[in-house]
Amino acid sequence: MRTLVILALLAALMIAATCYESHESMESHEYLNPFLNRRRANDFIQSDSRLRAIAQERIRERSKAPQEYQRELCEDYYPCEMYAFRHGYAAAYKHYFGRRRTK
Repeated sequence: MRTLVILALLAALMIAATCYESHESMESHEYLNPFLNRRRANDFIQSDSRLRAIAQERIRERSKAPQEYQRELCEDYYPCEMYAFRHGYAAAYKHYFGRRRTK
C-alpha cells in the first residue's frame, strides 16, 4: 500500500513537471492576440520611396563604369589577373588589352 501511494505521488509530480506551462511562452504577444492591426500590417510593405531607391540601384548595376568592364575582362584572363595583382588593374588592362597589335 505504501509503495502504491509513493508511485501515485511520483506520477503526480511527473505530470505536474511535464505539463507546466512556463511564463516564457506567455511573453509573446501573439499568444494573446494572433492578428495584427492594419497599421502594424502595413509596416511589412515597403514605401514607394524605398522601392524607387531599390529600382535605381538595379539600374545602376546594369550600366557599369568602363573601369569595371575593364576589370572584369582582366579578371577573366589569368595572365592579366596575375599582372594586376602586382601592378593594378588599370596597368594590367593597358598591358594586355590597351594597345592593338597588328603584326
